[in-house]
Amino acid sequence: MTHWSLLGRRVLAIGTTLAPLARGPLFGAAFEVAGLERLTDLRPAMVDLILIDADAADPAALGQAFEGLATMPGAPPTLMLGQRLPANLVRALMRMKHSDVLEAPFTDEQLQATIYALLDGAGAEQAATSSHASRCWAVVGAVGGAGATTLAIEIASALAGRTTKDQGVCLIDLHLADGATSAYLAATPAMGLSQFGQAAERMDAALLAAFTTPISKGLDLLACPRDPVAFDLISREAVLRILEIACDAYEFVIIDMPRHRRPWSQEVLSGADEVLVISELTVPALLAARSLSEEIEAALPVGRKARIVLNRLASRMFGPTPSTAEAERALERKTEASISSDWEAAAASVNLGGPISQYRPKSKIVRDVAVLIDRVLGVTDRRAGWSRRAA
Repeated sequence: MTHWSLLGRRVLAIGTTLAPLARGPLFGAAFEVAGLERLTDLRPAMVDLILIDADAADPAALGQAFEGLATMPGAPPTLMLGQRLPANLVRALMRMKHSDVLEAPFTDEQLQATIYALLDGAGAEQAATSSHASRCWAVVGAVGGAGATTLAIEIASALAGRTTKDQGVCLIDLHLADGATSAYLAATPAMGLSQFGQAAERMDAALLAAFTTPISKGLDLLACPRDPVAFDLISREAVLRILEIACDAYEFVIIDMPRHRRPWSQEVLSGADEVLVISELTVPALLAARSLSEEIEAALPVGRKARIVLNRLASRMFGPTPSTAEAERALERKTEASISSDWEAAAASVNLGGPISQYRPKSKIVRDVAVLIDRVLGVTDRRAGWSRRAA
């Protein structure tokens, strides 16, 4: 049986006698077996848990290792196992904030319970002390083919270019059955959540990281392989848990939302800081954008509005295409921004695999997306930085 809380966890086992645990109670973890010297070059971000076989290590060397771990900021949770647990080693271990001992013999269930308690304690402290404030934007097309996925990719790519964090932007494709973001980016989708069924709501940060596909510096993708029954296999709780973890980890979370309603759709939209409704400049699309925006706003907190973005705006001298002013009359509201039409740039990015900004950085689309981001962030002077717009 797969242990969901350990799947994808990076476990460092000190002592070769611990190797069988990787095929037993710690099945699913990313398991590394090493000697005590491995602790000398260890950094907190390298592993999620340290297991130490006290019976297989020199007590003096182990005591020195514990002293080093105790002074390490953010040291990983550490569990010492063994039949002989000298009191001086136990006292040295307990100087660490997240540590425990387990005397042999013990059952698989006892080992798992002890490990879960250590990981939960470390995770709760990290969440309580984190000052991270993420921004979550949901992008949804008013009609099929409005270009919502393309704009979600461009927004995520542009934000990644502005952030200085390694985990700057996470682009999440919630078109679970037939999402296109991975194909547009020539990336391999790794979020095979459908195989986990209803247990996926127990996902943790380590498991989510295992499903992440790096795209570029500061930009990661969470997307599912095509699966026609994925919507039926993934619970509402699992989707909301994914977003919760992503928002804890990243500065920006950009969601490519399915247009058709799902059991979790309204909660996702309500939880987003911004909702961008993407519309073409056709009468059916504009009417659909108005209806969709009103539907979304009915469940949003009072005063919050969806932002309508007009896509594929072309210079018009003659012909039946509505102007921006005519579009706003049909919408009965002002639009947030207009994105110029640049078919050649869009086609090049899709065919080559990557955002438009990568292959056509001077495209009008790239310029207009930058303007849209500045407007949503409330940036009037790019030099002013990243502070939120005053309420």
